[in-house]
Amino acid sequence: MNLFDIFLKGGVLMWAILLSSVIGLSVVIDRFITLRRAKINVPAFIIRLRGFIKNKDMNGALSFCMQEKSPMANMVRKGLKKFNLGHERVKEAIENAGRQEVSKLEKGLSILATVAGVAPLLGFLGTVTGMIQAFMTIEDLAGAANPSDLAGGIWEALTTTAFGLIVGIPALAFYNYFVNAVKRFVGDMETVANDVVDSVQDSAHLQLGIDDEVEIEL
Repeated sequence: MNLFDIFLKGGVLMWAILLSSVIGLSVVIDRFITLRRAKINVPAFIIRLRGFIKNKDMNGALSFCMQEKSPMANMVRKGLKKFNLGHERVKEAIENAGRQEVSKLEKGLSILATVAGVAPLLGFLGTVTGMIQAFMTIEDLAGAANPSDLAGGIWEALTTTAFGLIVGIPALAFYNYFVNAVKRFVGDMETVANDVVDSVQDSAHLQLGIDDEVEIEL
């Protein structure tokens, strides 16, 4: 008996488990691609931005962020567009953009968590219904059932639990991996955001200092 035959013996709930596995796999692939594209060299990114902000070359900074094409660069780009309105507006814009980018990174994780929880439960449900059928068989045979009459129904019922766990355990592992990866990325985003805001604030103070000196000389 091959795997497909065993799958068919599991009953209708096996198809529900198969559907959940397909959904979970699609989320895993999508998150891997998204997080891979989101990775950048954070120290190098910060150094380049500092140079642009220090020289007040906002066009250069915005072009640099456009080239990076990452959530972190998108967050900074939206903040630097408010550069002329002061560092408080820059900070506010970065915070709002950061929340939007984090929401995009977390997209689908709730679905993956649902798959991790539902797949084993579907398996257990299949086992319970299978055991019910086995006991119904005993009742129909007036208690004269031999082990061979029950063995087939029991192992078919347990098959759904096995397949449910096969789907649920990897889904839970991938969910925890992606949650931790997003947390690390959020930490990097906070580092970059704080550095950009500080650089903008320092640039504004430097400009104020220069204006004060010119006023005193006049």
